[in-house]
Amino acid sequence: LSNGHGSMLLYALLHLTGYDLPIGELKNFRQLHSKTAGHPEFGITPGVETTTGPLGQGITNAVGFALAEKLLATEFNRDGHAIVDHHTFVFLGDGCLMEGISQEALSLAGAWKLNKLVALYDDNGISIDGQVAPWFIDDTPARLRACGWNVIGPVDGHDADAVAAAVASAKTSADKPTLIVCKTAIGKGSPNRAGTSKAHGEPLGADEITLTRNAIGWNSAPFEIPAEVYADWDAKAAGAAAEAAWNERFAAYTAAFPALAAEFTRRMAGDLPKHFAQTAVDTVVGAHTKAETVASRKASQLALESFTAQLPELLGGSADLTGSNLTNTKSTPALRIDDAGHVVQVELAVGTETVKVGGRHINYGVREFGMAAIMNGIALHGGYIPYGGTFLTFSDYSRNAIRMAALMKLRVVHVFTHDSIGLGEDGPTHQSIEHAASLRLIPNLDVWRPADTAETAVAWSVALSNRNKPTALLLSRQNLPYAAKRDLGDISRGAYVLSEPADVGLKKKAQAVIIATGSEVQLALATQKLLADKKIAVRVVSMPSTTTFDREDAKYKSSVLPAGVPRIAVEMGVTDGWWKYGCAAVVGIDTFGESAPAPVLFKHFGFTPENVADSVLVAIGAARLKPAKKAR
Repeated sequence: LSNGHGSMLLYALLHLTGYDLPIGELKNFRQLHSKTAGHPEFGITPGVETTTGPLGQGITNAVGFALAEKLLATEFNRDGHAIVDHHTFVFLGDGCLMEGISQEALSLAGAWKLNKLVALYDDNGISIDGQVAPWFIDDTPARLRACGWNVIGPVDGHDADAVAAAVASAKTSADKPTLIVCKTAIGKGSPNRAGTSKAHGEPLGADEITLTRNAIGWNSAPFEIPAEVYADWDAKAAGAAAEAAWNERFAAYTAAFPALAAEFTRRMAGDLPKHFAQTAVDTVVGAHTKAETVASRKASQLALESFTAQLPELLGGSADLTGSNLTNTKSTPALRIDDAGHVVQVELAVGTETVKVGGRHINYGVREFGMAAIMNGIALHGGYIPYGGTFLTFSDYSRNAIRMAALMKLRVVHVFTHDSIGLGEDGPTHQSIEHAASLRLIPNLDVWRPADTAETAVAWSVALSNRNKPTALLLSRQNLPYAAKRDLGDISRGAYVLSEPADVGLKKKAQAVIIATGSEVQLALATQKLLADKKIAVRVVSMPSTTTFDREDAKYKSSVLPAGVPRIAVEMGVTDGWWKYGCAAVVGIDTFGESAPAPVLFKHFGFTPENVADSVLVAIGAARLKPAKKAR
């Protein structure tokens, strides 16, 4: 239900067809802790397959569902054994089609020839502000035909037989998704509200309800449903029969292909392979052993090489920035669909064998919002763990879909590269300043900004292990030296002690703690050495994930950030989020960036060991390295 404001219709139908949604829940519509929220919520209401309400995202989720079905069918179906074979149906309205994200989704659905996607368009010509004609004049059927869709109708959306016939026709499409244009009158049956915007979101009122009841000939009391209506709508027996038939097919499939059946069961359950824990350890230890100096976006690709080789469910992609985001690997060929609508198979070396596989890396085009919501649909469908890349500054385009993933507790990974002024000459339009802090504000979203290859590998390991939350990885464009570590075990806790005063030759307790993330960890280490020459003892804490560290217990937090020791945070972004750690100073950027080479920008914005050292010295009450400039 892409037009999620029609939730009560969905709830009523779920109740009538036999889902565990008793009449008492319908009476509790939009009330605290009910299963019938104002908009449908996945995981709360039985039968609701995605959370909708922000218009345009439901149709985009549906594209993700349909793509997942096509890919899983290609991967697991065998001659005579079609265990993945279903259609995806989505209802949408004028509002969904006005939202730009729907165009992104509709275009991709046509390009991918998602013939098992059927969209029913409630074409009533009304939105909240009234008749849409003054602001929505699109020839929607022509637009969708141009995007490679099959279009049926218009049909009378109030004629059940006409709609059923259109659906039956849509299901015969071999190589195109289908739009069924259903002409309807909003509020049909209400003598004074039908065809008006007042029928959209306002209660009819007692008098109009009485008139409407009389107009449609409904005489039963409120919430009283005649037995014959229940009998006509009850779908439990038909559903049980369909499930039994599928179980019979799957039993035959299991007998013929036991290994494939076990893999399909694991994938649909969302379980990681038994060897995942060892793969994660090997990946992290390998990164630590090699200690390479690479950009963290490259560190991400190195980790992905390991994980995609071992996890066939990883389904990657990028919004037209593959070469910059580095989201592709040797195990993830590009997804391509042939003219007949089939997934193109390519030969891939797996160990000593060569196998044919479908593409596992999606070229989403310049469609960040669409990519994010399609990934949500893929995750909701099951069978894949989607990840997708773009520049961090463009996370603004994706933001509401990221928020929806967090709300729905979906395992989706966003790879955001070019994470700071460190990208250099592209300037403030592309330099992220507020984005890390902004993403950290979204509940149930884990945000990682790793400093090197080992931290990046850990971030990927944790992201893939998190079944109930999405993850954002914030990665650098510029190369980052490896930070020597005495232990790898605490990285997954979000923050850990990277370097003590003793590591730079001082045998005394830390007088200050520098907290840093990502590329600024090296700056913190350089500052520590500079201050050690002045006999000032500093502990350096790497905090790749504030969201993860914030969930740690008080004992661990105090072991990393001891009480009574001044704290100085360093990050190339807005300073707001760091004061909660009781910092005496924050070295950050509360303005937009500039266009210049990265080294010039670092100096211009004060990201130098000398400037950070001065912040430390002021915090502990010592003299600066150089006098502060007098204000003019």
